[in-house]
Amino acid sequence: MKNIQMVDLQSQYERIKDEINANIQNVLDSAAFVKGGMVTTFQKHLEQYLQVTHVIPVGNGTDALQISLMALGLKPGDEVITPTFTFIATAEVVALLGLTPIVVDVDPDTFCMSVESVKKAITPKTKAIVPVHLFGQHADMESILQIAKEHNLYVIEDACQSIGATYTFSDGTTKQSGCMGTIGCTSFFPSKNLGCYGDGGAIFTNDDVLAKEIQCIANHGMTERYHHDRIGVNSRLDSIQAAILDVKLQHLNEYTKARQAAAAFYDNAFSHNPKLTIPARNPQSSHVFHQYTIKLHASIDRNKLQANLKEKGIPAMIYYPIPLHLQNAYKNDRYKSGDFPNAEMLSQCVLSLPMHTELDKEQLTYITQTVLELIQ
Repeated sequence: MKNIQMVDLQSQYERIKDEINANIQNVLDSAAFVKGGMVTTFQKHLEQYLQVTHVIPVGNGTDALQISLMALGLKPGDEVITPTFTFIATAEVVALLGLTPIVVDVDPDTFCMSVESVKKAITPKTKAIVPVHLFGQHADMESILQIAKEHNLYVIEDACQSIGATYTFSDGTTKQSGCMGTIGCTSFFPSKNLGCYGDGGAIFTNDDVLAKEIQCIANHGMTERYHHDRIGVNSRLDSIQAAILDVKLQHLNEYTKARQAAAAFYDNAFSHNPKLTIPARNPQSSHVFHQYTIKLHASIDRNKLQANLKEKGIPAMIYYPIPLHLQNAYKNDRYKSGDFPNAEMLSQCVLSLPMHTELDKEQLTYITQTVLELIQ
């Protein structure tokens, strides 16, 4: 049996090695390493895949979130609502811009932003909502978009873990992840479902005016060379990473099916065990399983289980052990321990098992049998 990894990028590369190498060689031959034709090619292919009007490639997913907020013209003190159970980048960019991050609790089953918590958090200072489509499935976007419409708020989708997922509205309309709100953001970090071999990210929008503003900000605030109309940043996807992504985009649906098959194997093995809970599914959303995250019964010592799994050659990760409102950098008088019980509960009981496109039956059988033996 091959060594088990949380993400097996080496084996994935071996299967598409010839395609990847040929595309990289094309970039080397052209010597167009920054803003080359390959970036434009990938951009257009991703627009077609997502069925969105504009894709603006940037340096990474965090930049994507920051540039999006900058493009909306928010002012210091404006409030931006985001879940407390997520990676730090979502609140980090809000704070960096002098805006006020307002964190809310999450649904205990899907792990995504709680709609009821969002409703309670809205004040006259609220300007935007940032739902995070955590671990590969969507927050309740239909409700969130309705709330945003009622209060005239922007919606910036954090789709850094959910590219390739689809959401079906009650009228039967289906949209790709990141393409429902005002702006969508994604990351191409190597371990993502669509990952490059370095850093990268992208911003999505159907708004022509907003797209132009985003492009300007990402390029030092330039509208034309050496004409800087606003404060900007330097954030771009390089040509070699675009070449890699353009190949992997062609395999994204295949990769999604592989992840869903692995998740189904886990589900079948774990679904009737009372000592753990398999990931819940939002019925309106497909799930692309950036992570396969289980909830452990209170009787299970998570750290001990994680250590025992490691001894047996099975990596397992804890995403996320400390909610945002309890992080030292974001503590304030507004929140205290106990304010967000769902997030605090999840931070103590979730465990993510290996999830990637190269998991085979032998590995999955070994993982599931080992987990079940250790928790009995």
